[in-house]
Amino acid sequence: MGNINRIYKTVGLIILGAILVIVGFTTWYTVDESEQAVIITFGKVEEGVTEPGLHFKLPWPIQSVETLSKETFSLQFGYEEKDGKVKEFPEETKMITGDENIVLADLVVQWKITDPAKYLFNAEKPEEILYNSTSASLRSIIGSSKIDDALTSGKAEIEADVRDLLSTLVEKYDIGISILAVKLQDVELPNDEVRKAFTNVTDARETMNTKINEAGKYRNKRTNEAKGEEAAIKSKALGDKAARIETARGDVSVFNKLYDEYRTNPDITRQRLMLETLEQVLPNAEIYIMNDNGDTLKYFPIRPLENEQPKTNGEGSEKNE
Repeated sequence: MGNINRIYKTVGLIILGAILVIVGFTTWYTVDESEQAVIITFGKVEEGVTEPGLHFKLPWPIQSVETLSKETFSLQFGYEEKDGKVKEFPEETKMITGDENIVLADLVVQWKITDPAKYLFNAEKPEEILYNSTSASLRSIIGSSKIDDALTSGKAEIEADVRDLLSTLVEKYDIGISILAVKLQDVELPNDEVRKAFTNVTDARETMNTKINEAGKYRNKRTNEAKGEEAAIKSKALGDKAARIETARGDVSVFNKLYDEYRTNPDITRQRLMLETLEQVLPNAEIYIMNDNGDTLKYFPIRPLENEQPKTNGEGSEKNE
């Protein structure tokens, strides 16, 4: 009988020790800086813990802890990259554009867990739901886009549309995930012949745009030159206008002075005008003033007197001195 009691005691002590060990090891838990935790009490989610450090909880099996990462995850759609090697899945990335062309499109989705409780318990496989939602979103946007946009300048708009649609689907499914970014990796044609044909079309379009730009530059150059010539002609015309106006004013002033002299001495002025006109019309002619009284022809040379006038004036000046 005493042996049985000792056995019971020993078993009881062992069970008590095991309970104490379980309580000691399951009462405390730590949360790393890159982690977030969820407290579960008898299968019910109580609260989330995001502050790093050592935390207290009730021992197992009363409470348990589930920890999840707070870091950003990358979902690779259409390919898989491991150890620097890329494995492609063309059947998953093959899709039809809005203008009925086949393209291969793959992308990367940046996402993170924002509600651990929903991520753990609202869906059995949230990452699989995210993958299928990504496929549906990309196919929907590519299916409403033209092939030129998908292969060239429309990629940024496609990325934005895929992100908006994917965010809407993930929010609708309520799996505790938030979409941070969507990046198209490759959008290409399915075979070499189609790629070559599209490249030829693209090259022809670029050549056309180049010619259009060159024509525009030449047009702008000629337009600017014509504007410069127009401005020069206008400026010259304005200068000629001003010069002619001033010349006309000078002619009017001279005419007014001559007219005043003519009214005072009409005969002398008339003769002077005749001599000046002859001088202008025949600048090298010899001019004589002649008087015929019937018996003797008298003439009076003008040119020698003009040449001697300065000398006479000089001599007169010397005599006066």
